[in-house]
Amino acid sequence: MKIDFSKGDGLVPVVIQDNNTLQVLMVGYMNEEALEKTKADNKVTFFSRSKNRLWTKGETSGNYLFVKEILTDCDNDSLLVKVDPAGPVCHTGSTSCFDEETAKGFIYELEQIIDQRIENNANDSYTNKLYRKGINKVAQKVGEEAVELIIEAKDNNIDLFKNEAADLLYHLLILLKAKNISLESIEEVLSERHKINP
Repeated sequence: MKIDFSKGDGLVPVVIQDNNTLQVLMVGYMNEEALEKTKADNKVTFFSRSKNRLWTKGETSGNYLFVKEILTDCDNDSLLVKVDPAGPVCHTGSTSCFDEETAKGFIYELEQIIDQRIENNANDSYTNKLYRKGINKVAQKVGEEAVELIIEAKDNNIDLFKNEAADLLYHLLILLKAKNISLESIEEVLSERHKINP
């Protein structure tokens, strides 16, 4: 990774994005030292222009930004850092510094929650209990939820329809986990289909 720090007088803009939801969380600046510290610690460190020093996001709040991936743009003069945030990113307590509270992309967070409940063998978790019953029971539950969605689709109660659609997606995520398949891999199939038949 060769970054051109010269264009911005030693600084490059850094866009911080949630690794799961893809929501843009904040923008900051890094100099070469901040980038090296970010790579070494696996936590985002910026160069604070107001403090005129390195500043690790979360150093006072504990809401660190744990690095998952660092990408450069086509001109090698700005960065995109994908992170797992340890808490709210904005000092106001919001998820994003752009005051955007959205459920868009939450399905990836839900996929992680499902993984954690199963991996931790959480005894009080419905998700874990269903998963432990085996693939047949999980698949059966997906079938039941699909039928309930179809029934609600024939009526005009939008709230019931949305709830049944949510139930189906939730149980499908458990089935994907049982098959050791990620939601992203299903998206890849859809994307490839679209390339063939746009």
